[in-house]
Amino acid sequence: MILKSFKGLLLGATLLASGLAASTAALAQAKEQFFPLLVYRSGAYAPNGTPWANGKQDYIKMINARDGGVNGVKLTFEECETGYATDRGVECYERLKGRPGVTLFEPQSTGITFALTDKAPGDKIPLLTVGYGLSAAQDGFAFAWNFPIMGSYWTGADILVQHLLKKDGNLKGKKIALVYHDSPFGKEPIPLLQERAKLNGFELQLIPVAAPGAEQKAAWLQIRQSRPDYVFLWGWGIMNSTALKEAQATGYPREKMYGVWWAGAEPDVRDSGEGAKGYNALALNPSGQSPKVIQDILKLVHDKGQGTGPREEVGSVLYTRGVLIQMLAIEGVRRAQERFGKGKVMTAEQVRWGLENLSLDQKRLDALGFAGVLRPISTSCADHMGSTWARIQTWDGSKWSMTSDFYQADEQIIKPMVKGAADKYVSEKKLTRRTSADCQS
Repeated sequence: MILKSFKGLLLGATLLASGLAASTAALAQAKEQFFPLLVYRSGAYAPNGTPWANGKQDYIKMINARDGGVNGVKLTFEECETGYATDRGVECYERLKGRPGVTLFEPQSTGITFALTDKAPGDKIPLLTVGYGLSAAQDGFAFAWNFPIMGSYWTGADILVQHLLKKDGNLKGKKIALVYHDSPFGKEPIPLLQERAKLNGFELQLIPVAAPGAEQKAAWLQIRQSRPDYVFLWGWGIMNSTALKEAQATGYPREKMYGVWWAGAEPDVRDSGEGAKGYNALALNPSGQSPKVIQDILKLVHDKGQGTGPREEVGSVLYTRGVLIQMLAIEGVRRAQERFGKGKVMTAEQVRWGLENLSLDQKRLDALGFAGVLRPISTSCADHMGSTWARIQTWDGSKWSMTSDFYQADEQIIKPMVKGAADKYVSEKKLTRRTSADCQS
């Protein structure tokens, strides 16, 4: 009888200890804000996807090291490899969306964004798509969970046309060829360019390139025959470096080529070197290791042996893009805490509020270490973009250099297009637009 009682006490103590351990683990987990990171470190797009992913990881590590997280809440993450494939991206989303403390998803692909746009409202999880995704998602009343912060393919295409108008004075009678990735990403700027062609009197030639873009002989034969005044390159990964090599082989002047901001990074021009000299691309951010945020990452992450990739990659175009994207995600959490409780783990729905109430003025950007990296951003319930500025950069044979001032996309052209596309989406999906009153709740 005594033995049984002893065994019972022992079992009870064991269960109590297990319960305490579980409670402690749950408490620790409850103080962690989780960032699911969809990445592609394999496949044809890996050379571009990898530095982008590394920048996101390193910024999270730096914030934990420098600031102890966000108001005491530690930041955690887990990567999920998509290979840039939409179906794999959806699988990653489904697997990670239920994790405690989940914040948002940054799909790192327009195709995956399209697939998740119908899922996010039901799950109440925001999608952060900096410089990509659905252009119409600028309308926050229609797209309550999409955040194309800093620009869309409509704003990018508009800025390229503005630049040529400033350069030439007039585009009437000229021809612009759009060499584009034959996917939702590549097709997205077409409506804006068609509208601009009507307004500015130029001819638009559409030349699709099948993914991944390693074979472009037919496309550049068309260009050699039609002799466009300019070529807009809407490519990604191997498509960009291949296009520059084909342009060189065809004899098309690289100084007459202008890429989207996803066709203006080191992997795109490295193989061509001098052969790509004069090539231009949109720039959402500069490159280099001088910004304070990059210096903080080098000091607090790489110097401690915690860097995700090679040290020499830090500060490259796409690495810095990853850093600023992750900064926006984390600032969405910080802003949400200001309303829902500092030091608390935010729900994804609360982070949505944070993202649509961002107010990153120059003073705040300087404090975060982003002086000279991007312009101020201010989002709202109605405007999920917050900024439509970009510059032109040019490859000089060895590095990228900014060669224009900032341009702002022409909202007089874009806003009616956004409204029309958003209204169509709401009608087709049988949704109800939010109102300003809805946004205050």
